[in-house]
Amino acid sequence: MSKDLELSFVKQLKDNQNIIHKICRLYTVGDDAHKDLFQEITIQLWKAFPKFRGDSKFSTWAYRVALNTAITLYRKNTRSVMTVDYEKHQFFISQEDYNFEEEDRIKLMYQAVYQLNDIEKALVFMYLEDKDYAEISETLGISEVNARVKMNRIKGKLKKILNP
Repeated sequence: MSKDLELSFVKQLKDNQNIIHKICRLYTVGDDAHKDLFQEITIQLWKAFPKFRGDSKFSTWAYRVALNTAITLYRKNTRSVMTVDYEKHQFFISQEDYNFEEEDRIKLMYQAVYQLNDIEKALVFMYLEDKDYAEISETLGISEVNARVKMNRIKGKLKKILNP
């Protein structure tokens, strides 16, 4: 791979790494799993980068590769033995100005989103990232109308989960 291509990849990855971190947070629990998934997504992006033609924005392409990688690994992991996440059982000392109510709301939202299927998670993630339905549909490989309908159904599903 040429040096220019390598530099281009590193710059694009730096500019779009928040996308990958958010996908990792959506599909993992705990720092170690997050780091492992981030590394795996980065490897997959690196392998696929020479084939990136620029037909879409790098961020859209990266979403697709990252989501496919996360979903593939998530499905493999659901077949394995469930373990207890050590971090959930630790006690942390927090700063006094920390907003626990907001953190609790975020945790509740993530718990609700974890109950969705893979495509629904991806759709919610992209929606919360303010992606328009055209980009969502392109990334997920569904029609724009289908993306809108699914998002409305997901909103209802999340409301039921959060307000039983």
